[in-house]
Amino acid sequence: MEQKKRVGIWVRVSTEFQVKDDSPEHHEQRARYYAEAKGWEVIEVYRLEAISGKTVMELPETKKMLRDIQTGRITALVFSKLARLARNTKELLEFSELFRKSNADMISLAENIDTSSPSGRLFFTIIAAMAEWERAEIAERVAASVPIRAKMGKPLGGAAPYGYQWKGKELIVNKQEAPIRKLMYELFAEHKKKGLVARKLNEMGHRTRNGSEFSDTTIGRLLHDSTAKGVRLANYTKSLGDGKKWVLKPESEWVQITCPAIVSAELWDKCNKILIEQEEKNHRPAKSVTQLFSGILYCGCDGKMYYNPHGNSYRCKTCKKTKIGVDDIEEIYFSQMEIFLMSDSHFDKFLSKAKKEISEKEKSLESFLKDKKRIQADMDLKMELYMAGQIPKDRFGSYYNPLDLQLRQIENSIPQIEAEIDMLRIEELNGDAVKHEAKTMYERWSTLDKSAKRSFVERITSRITIAGDEVAIRFRYHPSYFLNSQNTQHNFIPALPFLHVQLFAQIPSQPIENLKHIGEHIKNRRMQLKLFQTDIAKIFNVCEDSITGWENERSAPQIQYYPKLIEFLGYNPFPVETATLGGRIKQFRILNGLSQEDLAKKMGVNESTIFSWEKGDHAPFPSKKKLLEEVLNQKELSK
Repeated sequence: MEQKKRVGIWVRVSTEFQVKDDSPEHHEQRARYYAEAKGWEVIEVYRLEAISGKTVMELPETKKMLRDIQTGRITALVFSKLARLARNTKELLEFSELFRKSNADMISLAENIDTSSPSGRLFFTIIAAMAEWERAEIAERVAASVPIRAKMGKPLGGAAPYGYQWKGKELIVNKQEAPIRKLMYELFAEHKKKGLVARKLNEMGHRTRNGSEFSDTTIGRLLHDSTAKGVRLANYTKSLGDGKKWVLKPESEWVQITCPAIVSAELWDKCNKILIEQEEKNHRPAKSVTQLFSGILYCGCDGKMYYNPHGNSYRCKTCKKTKIGVDDIEEIYFSQMEIFLMSDSHFDKFLSKAKKEISEKEKSLESFLKDKKRIQADMDLKMELYMAGQIPKDRFGSYYNPLDLQLRQIENSIPQIEAEIDMLRIEELNGDAVKHEAKTMYERWSTLDKSAKRSFVERITSRITIAGDEVAIRFRYHPSYFLNSQNTQHNFIPALPFLHVQLFAQIPSQPIENLKHIGEHIKNRRMQLKLFQTDIAKIFNVCEDSITGWENERSAPQIQYYPKLIEFLGYNPFPVETATLGGRIKQFRILNGLSQEDLAKKMGVNESTIFSWEKGDHAPFPSKKKLLEEVLNQKELSK
């Protein structure tokens, strides 16, 4: 399962704004509700209260936020409006460039800018165009100077490795960190476990340069670094571009520079030999992509269906009867996906609903704001009366407290409604892009690999149920499913519009030969009439699961359904020899849907008596035989 998007919330209001407008708490709540609506996880709230927006780049809280963006701790920042991030145009451009380079998103609620969406990405496009020329010029100059500086042994930027420090342009040993770096190698050579080395160092009270605890990842990186044995590598990596990974340059371009050693070459080689062996041993081939419909494919008995590699099919492990070929279900799914994705009506229905929701929520917000103003005025009046002595002290609470409670409830509701409106407006802006994305996905389906297909199926499909020869596919639609592939949690604010579409398809089937049980009679007739199990359930006035059970021989229709069943089939599937009295009685019950108990009550005898008549163990007494003949003849005459 993919991780939730990790976001931060930026709250900056001046003292004047706090007095005249909403509080920092209001802006935080609004941003939190928006993040919840998108299925994002709020990691941090950055507070700059009562601070001017003239310049904020050098403030500690800003640096903390940018550090979190650059390290990937958060991948997006949500704020109420651009002016709350920075009022200085130069700083706003710097912010956007830093975010773009870190592949992070900026979400401004007031301006409906969400750079994780198509409409919002235009913001980054404009910013990128403004800075492109300057960035290209700087990059060209830096690229030309790197190998020259490396060969001269000069610093290329960045912090010195742990255990070292820069003194002017020379890399020297850090006397405080070097013993810890050396101990790291000695512990690993002894225990051969990175996690254990990290734990021991932490228990001794040692910490990394930034004050955090050592981790196995940090230990592995430092053990691999050849600087510790006196060989510093430079000009050996290059970036593939903004936001992309770094790769090794050809070894011929590497520059090796001698520096002070912290450990012997023998100890370094010993530790790295262990590391390489462990990495090769722990390397496993990538797990094969999960099957396309695993986890969302169900049998009509409500059991999950699992992939069976031997038969290249899905099978139900609960009832052990339902199965379908992998190619068959994908073909059926693709045909139904076409109906779902290629019809504009589904998207238009959502967008129409979104517009209606926006209008209704704006009215609701306006009502809340009026109520808030009215209650505040009423509270001020109560306070004035109390101060003037017109409300006794012991009764003041009964007047004031209910108003205070209502005001706090309204203040909690307002940011939630604002967040819902923000969400809806952005989704509405994304409507055309969603249509294009969805239809492109359908048109490219045959060219997609299994992983891409699986990701898309997860986003738009709630459940697939196979009941008999009927396939029910429950699709779901929300723009974020198409625009934010990382969002698979689906925990949107319930009030937001959310479209579900259930489509039915028939599994191609041949007529059943040599019908063995009543379920096969029903299924065969249903196939002839081209009906679904849901249609048959309505005819018999039972639930769909009952029809599934009959057809799969997990259960059988009770005798009360026999008359309707005979009518549906057009023949009697329960042949009875009617040459005997017992046979005539049984046929009478079948045609009328009567149990032996029902007939016994009609005849005024015990159920066991009917049983013995049918078996031929006993004959009816003359008086009962006459009544029985009248009953049987009456039914026969009516037929």
